[in-house]
Amino acid sequence: MCILLQDLRVRQSGRQEALAVKYFPLLALQALLFGCLAFPATAQQELLSDPEIYEKKYFAGRCNIPQYDADFIRRIDINNDGIVDAIVNQGDVVCDGERGPDCTEEGCPYNFYLQVKEGGYFMIATAHMYAYDFIQRFGNMVFVMQMHPKYCERTDSKPCEMTVRVRGTKFLTISKK
Repeated sequence: MCILLQDLRVRQSGRQEALAVKYFPLLALQALLFGCLAFPATAQQELLSDPEIYEKKYFAGRCNIPQYDADFIRRIDINNDGIVDAIVNQGDVVCDGERGPDCTEEGCPYNFYLQVKEGGYFMIATAHMYAYDFIQRFGNMVFVMQMHPKYCERTDSKPCEMTVRVRGTKFLTISKK
């Protein structure tokens, strides 16, 4: 009886191995396709309806009494695509009487959001800066950012002046002084 059961197990395992070998390419293809389709969905940011609402909600949860200056958010087209984007200056927040709670000797955090044509925004960068100007140079709008000297590989006290252009979703450094 034991020999018959063992023989039956060998036949069943052999049949399972044959089925596995037969269907392995199909299963591997399904796993590969599932992995390729699932990866972009997890890699993308969720779009925000409005960065101002998002940032104010963050500070409302962090501060008992948040206050926002007029320059807290600036809406301009930062990547020259004709769609109005947003820049949030966290230095223009007063959190329980403390101005710019995340500001340091390197400046205050600025969050840069791009708006997509389908609607909604996503953050493309955060930078610690003292200030910035958004000016036209050679026909293109560029940022001239006043930053801590270490960003220009310097140890003196004069602020680093970095000129940056936004192309698509990337910041491209044009010059550093």
